[in-house]
Amino acid sequence: MSKIRITKQFTFETGHALYGYDGKCKNVHGHSYKLFVTVIGEPIEDSTNVKYGMVIDFGDLKKIVKDEIVDVFDHATVFNKNTPHVELAKELKDRGHSVLLVDYQPTSEMMVTDFSEKIKRQLPKHISLFSLKLQETDTSFAEWYASDNNSL
Repeated sequence: MSKIRITKQFTFETGHALYGYDGKCKNVHGHSYKLFVTVIGEPIEDSTNVKYGMVIDFGDLKKIVKDEIVDVFDHATVFNKNTPHVELAKELKDRGHSVLLVDYQPTSEMMVTDFSEKIKRQLPKHISLFSLKLQETDTSFAEWYASDNNSL
């Protein structure tokens, strides 16, 4: 059977600030992110299986990505917990805002790497994460490929 890649797109709104950065992104700001998740596998050949002919049900992939990424990051502000931004994060949390403290600088590059690990842990064993594309603006995005990271 042929290996097939399928892709599902997700959108979410997230704020962040890049501590120590020498440009405008040092300020708290937000993006309307688009996340393209591509998995690879062989379609199910068992005609008695309700998922016959599918690599993975798009609904199952949606649940994984919503639970691990979208529902966590949507309308949250992300800060590197190893910076003085933790003081701002505490103030925002105290005022009822959704704040995420991560172990990395919240750039698209680092976020897409984090997302790859979260998604890979939840995929069924017979499905592999092939690639992720995290689009920050209409003209800027970061991509993660399993083949570049010895993950396939």
